[in-house]
Amino acid sequence: MSYKMHYDENSKLIISDIECDCPCEHNKPEQDIYVGNGILDNIAEYVKLRGVGTHCVLVADNITWDLAGSRAAELLKAGGITVYPCVIRRDGPMDPDETAIGEVMLSLQPDTEFLVSVGSGSITDTTRMVATRLGIPQVCVGTAPSMDGYTSAICPLTFRGVKIHRAGKCPEVIICDIDILKTAPIEMVRSGVGDVLGKYIAKADWIIGNIINDEPYCPTCGEIVMDAVGKLIDNIDEIAARTDKGIRILIEALLLSGMTIMIVGHTRAVASVEHNIAHYWEMMQMLHGKKAPMHGASVGVSTLMVWPIFTRFMSEDLSKLDLEQIKANRISREDRVKWMLYAYEPEAANAIMSENEGDFLTWEEQERRIRRAQERFDDIKAVIADMPSYETIYNAMKRLGAQMVPADCGVDEALTNLSMHCAKDYRTRYTLFKLIDECGLLDKYLADYPLDWKA
Repeated sequence: MSYKMHYDENSKLIISDIECDCPCEHNKPEQDIYVGNGILDNIAEYVKLRGVGTHCVLVADNITWDLAGSRAAELLKAGGITVYPCVIRRDGPMDPDETAIGEVMLSLQPDTEFLVSVGSGSITDTTRMVATRLGIPQVCVGTAPSMDGYTSAICPLTFRGVKIHRAGKCPEVIICDIDILKTAPIEMVRSGVGDVLGKYIAKADWIIGNIINDEPYCPTCGEIVMDAVGKLIDNIDEIAARTDKGIRILIEALLLSGMTIMIVGHTRAVASVEHNIAHYWEMMQMLHGKKAPMHGASVGVSTLMVWPIFTRFMSEDLSKLDLEQIKANRISREDRVKWMLYAYEPEAANAIMSENEGDFLTWEEQERRIRRAQERFDDIKAVIADMPSYETIYNAMKRLGAQMVPADCGVDEALTNLSMHCAKDYRTRYTLFKLIDECGLLDKYLADYPLDWKA
């Protein structure tokens, strides 16, 4: 298992020599990814080198248009490319929702050959969704090192207030100008760091999924992400100061994390229960007309929340589990539906249940998972022991001045408690939280997060 990373003379990031013998299907990254100072000036050249066309719609919001969108449009026009601007105007942060996607669709012209997104997560995903549906290329100009979605092939979207994920395509050209990225508000930098730190949890859960359910695990993707996260931890002060070196390390960590999605075709290496909690907070806040917290900030805080659950599980004695009692206490399908409707509210609950039928376990499957965990508990403990200490993550976030508790993200105690109990239910994807629940231990582990709900 190995890979190589370097830059060519044009500031193009090259990932090569990916070697892995795991069962996952591996796709070779073929995108043109540029990272460097002042490279937005080369956008027309990059577009021509890729051969995506000569007519585009450029998508920005009222903030990113002033930051880089207007300049990008002029540079493209000077290079002989026809540009139709689509500037999505919002009083506050825009969401990648049906309204934003509709604005892009209505901006398309008969001769549109490709799309250009100028922004961070919301703009990138909105444009990605339209480009994917139309089957046309996307050029991405990143404006903040705030999330790992630039190189992703997944679109996190909001539909009728519900967080959904749809398959997408990675942009053919990605331009990350450090001179632009380092002007991003410190909150967006903190958000990017939070998104990266959650990868430790994602990796542990992925390997646990391999242990319990024989889910294919890609050690090369794990290595790519862990190398990037380790470098970030070692340079947290540079990142906090928004130096060229620090911002390069952060954006590389985000790009490399997202690249694993391209390689294996899913988000397993970069998102697990910590992302489930973050998505839940965002979704519930929006459903109730409240401001949604920044995604990466939520991921960072939820990472701190779930970390002690992992370390505590290492001292568990699974040999003492009473399987007959666990079977007797199993939640019925009817009560699980009631729970989902309560925790996620009908719109989201019905969507989640329809997409995750596998979470309605038979007792035979639950018992198999418990016995596998008992048999391979030493392997599970080794996975958790391989994680850095909680103090390492806590101190990195503290030095950065990041949000540390849910209240810092505008999330109240009731929502915090509920999120810890329902994070296991957001996806069929296996997590330690699912294992703890299947072993009948979840209430014990979440005693500090009380609920009013009764089956």
